[in-house]
Amino acid sequence: MGFEYAPPKYAQVVGEIKRRIESGEYLPGTLLPSEHQLVEQFGVSRPTIVKSLSALRQDGWIETQQGRGSTVRGRPALADAERTRPGDDVLEVPENQLAGILVQAGVKLAPLHVSTLLGLEPGARAFLRQRLLTEEGEPVELASVWLPLDLAAGTQLSSPDLLADSVRHHLYERKRVRFDHAVERITARNPTGEEAALLNVGTDAPVLGVIVAVYDAAKTPLQVVDLVLPGEQHELHDAYPFP
Repeated sequence: MGFEYAPPKYAQVVGEIKRRIESGEYLPGTLLPSEHQLVEQFGVSRPTIVKSLSALRQDGWIETQQGRGSTVRGRPALADAERTRPGDDVLEVPENQLAGILVQAGVKLAPLHVSTLLGLEPGARAFLRQRLLTEEGEPVELASVWLPLDLAAGTQLSSPDLLADSVRHHLYERKRVRFDHAVERITARNPTGEEAALLNVGTDAPVLGVIVAVYDAAKTPLQVVDLVLPGEQHELHDAYPFP
């Protein structure tokens, strides 16, 4: 059965900025227009622009320096084969720069897959910070960040307000915790009743479940990011060279 697919607005912005870079409108080494200017040019929300710039940075088209903005790098070697890392926004982008709401923040019974990845006993409790992300007012992602209780202690992760930094950077600033690497697993499934209600989809709708386990250099588990993405609103891409 056929259907028409319209890329998300952030993907449309990404495509247009790439076109401008390739056409020479945005030259390598120059600054991109500011986020405010891009919002006006494209007629989208600031969180949409933030997500677009994050995708361009992942793929190597731009680089961003704090307080300076985004600089054009040019067309990367694997420019024709895009890469999508669903957990990157949750790990790297300040919470208050992405549209959405905080669903809950506190101590919860950890699901078995979370307790296993965190190295906890079955039935153990862990700290959960869960957000519902939206795009142009529509729910597009349910993001749950799980941490061991001792790692969450002494932070502001229980705050009912969206943070001015990402969980990763918050943990570094508060406790000097350094993330070293992450392992990502993606599955296709149906949502739970709670997930379906938050994402405004049917319980029989396909969703992508993305589990990102984060470790330090000693391979100690630091956190688990559990994402639920409505299948009809997301496409995942990857690119890799042959040896």
